[in-house]
Amino acid sequence: MALDNVVGQILEGANKEAAKLVQDAEKERAEILRQADESIAQKKKAQEKELQASLVRLKQQELSSAELEAKRIVLNAKKEVLDEAFRETLKELNAMPASERSKVYARIVSRTQSVIMNPKVYCPKGDASLLGSLGVRSVIERDMEPGLILESEDGSISLDYRFKTILEGVWEKELKNVSNVLFG
Repeated sequence: MALDNVVGQILEGANKEAAKLVQDAEKERAEILRQADESIAQKKKAQEKELQASLVRLKQQELSSAELEAKRIVLNAKKEVLDEAFRETLKELNAMPASERSKVYARIVSRTQSVIMNPKVYCPKGDASLLGSLGVRSVIERDMEPGLILESEDGSISLDYRFKTILEGVWEKELKNVSNVLFG
């Protein structure tokens, strides 16, 4: 029986040792699982934070894009209004009565005398009679927009005073002021 006691003690000791090893393994497994859970929670939190940052960034990009599109639409509308104002102004200039056009032509010729003496004057067909009393050397009618083109005798100097050309020059200089008047 003494052998049975020894075997029993060895088995009991082995069972205690096995139970302790199993218990230690369980503690280690629990610690590994706890660390894994913490790591997963931290990674999930970091991903959520990144997701929120991405959503904020995306929302800001969409908002910026929408604001740019709105500005583009407003600028296009303003440009169309300015273009229409230019076209209407040119239409009114081109439809100017002959008596007014004659006065404008007289001012053009008198102001250019210091640059071109006795200029050759090109005018739209039908407007030569408006220049008759101005004492210009040569008047040539041709298909052109209303206004005058004055040229020196040798052709080295040419001044373009067609209404559209004058309006384009004034428009370019005064576009900011016109825009402020129209749009505040």
